[in-house]
Amino acid sequence: MDILTYIQNRHFTYKVDEGTIFVSGLCFEELDDICSTKEFYGIDFYEPYDLREPGQPFDSGVQILLTADHPMYNYKSIDQQIDPATEKQPNEYDAVLSEQTSPLASAAVLGGIEGIKLRLENPDVTMKIAALYECSQYGEEGFDLLIQYLNNEYWQVQKAAYLILNSSLDYLIFNSSSKQKIKEILQQTNQQGFKIEQIKEVTVNEYGRTIYTGSQIVKYFIEDLGKGVTLEMAVIPGGTFMMGSPEYEQGRSSNENPQHLVTVPDFLIGKYPITQAQYKAIIGRRVSKFKGNDRPVDNVSWCDALEFCQVLSQITGKNYKLPSEAQWEYACRAGTGTPFYFGKTITTNLVNFYGEADYPYAFASKGEYRKQTTDVGSFPPNAFGLYDMHGNVWEWCEDVWRRNYDNAPTDGSAFLSRTRGDMKVIRGGSWRIIPHYCRSAKRSRCGKEFKDNELGFRVVLSEMP
Repeated sequence: MDILTYIQNRHFTYKVDEGTIFVSGLCFEELDDICSTKEFYGIDFYEPYDLREPGQPFDSGVQILLTADHPMYNYKSIDQQIDPATEKQPNEYDAVLSEQTSPLASAAVLGGIEGIKLRLENPDVTMKIAALYECSQYGEEGFDLLIQYLNNEYWQVQKAAYLILNSSLDYLIFNSSSKQKIKEILQQTNQQGFKIEQIKEVTVNEYGRTIYTGSQIVKYFIEDLGKGVTLEMAVIPGGTFMMGSPEYEQGRSSNENPQHLVTVPDFLIGKYPITQAQYKAIIGRRVSKFKGNDRPVDNVSWCDALEFCQVLSQITGKNYKLPSEAQWEYACRAGTGTPFYFGKTITTNLVNFYGEADYPYAFASKGEYRKQTTDVGSFPPNAFGLYDMHGNVWEWCEDVWRRNYDNAPTDGSAFLSRTRGDMKVIRGGSWRIIPHYCRSAKRSRCGKEFKDNELGFRVVLSEMP
């Protein structure tokens, strides 16, 4: 549930300004109770706030700090009071009706639905998003606009439209057919072949106990492989991260030295490791020891994975490759700096690994040892919407193995030196490996022709389809 949509649908008076929502009439204790039973998207922190104006009676409220990924995080100063009796009247940020040929940067020509339509034509992305947040007050016409903007060229606008539609389903009154229609639309791919999803992420402490659950809005590109088989590719925003592990990290190896900053451009990576159904659809044969269409393909060499990428590229006309080490670690971490994207440790409720090991990570307890792979997506994803980056199967990378990161690329590209060219990098750990081998920074290697039931892979695209 999006926190701002919730506030609107409860008809609170509010103001959004530079990453903070100021809400009148909602006390801290009430919000605290609500947050204990509902999972809200976009809340970083909240606290009581005195909304009293000079000379006016006390007006209690709360201020809610938004997370940086919320669509309204960068918006400045909107005052809004939802009142059905005045919903057609201009708002304080609407301009007076005039002979203007286009809306101002921060105002519409009209209030009501016509003003919303004009604001949506504004090239300013934050203005489009603010307009979308008013759409749900105008019934079917407003929801038609939200559905239309799921296909907008800007990701933040698509994300806002999805959030509002998805959150409003719980609060607005629809007939059953309209509700079902919206649910179906939200599950479909858009005109460009992308699908938006809201995923849940989990963070644990050093004992493996959950200390945070939240949600993220992520986007996947859907590649049709034929015969009902698809390949979902998560859109990964570029950024800079610290690659390698700090000296104090439990279980680290010297080959994770030195830690260094790497800047990775935007790319797409498989939502899951390549499955047996996907491998069969492209290569035409089954090779895995552990059978199951939705299990990761195993028993594949680096050369087998390369062949898959080449054939897939020929079929689709896109340049599919194995991820570079930097792309893999950046995607795995998803903004975290902890040993695992789950936090300070892992448990067998979160990852498929050798749970009976005598040396659990940090202070976690022993767990289940499944002795085989599991269906992809059986455990929670990271904040980028990627599954099984820890455990299940080791994943081949494009890089040639090197003993450390001295003079390593800092642009996200693979290290392709001819030195020891037959040895290739693998990442992520497997179903048969102890937990510290499943860390985000852990590096290992195998000969490029080597095959094993612990070895699989996922693919990347460096250019947006």
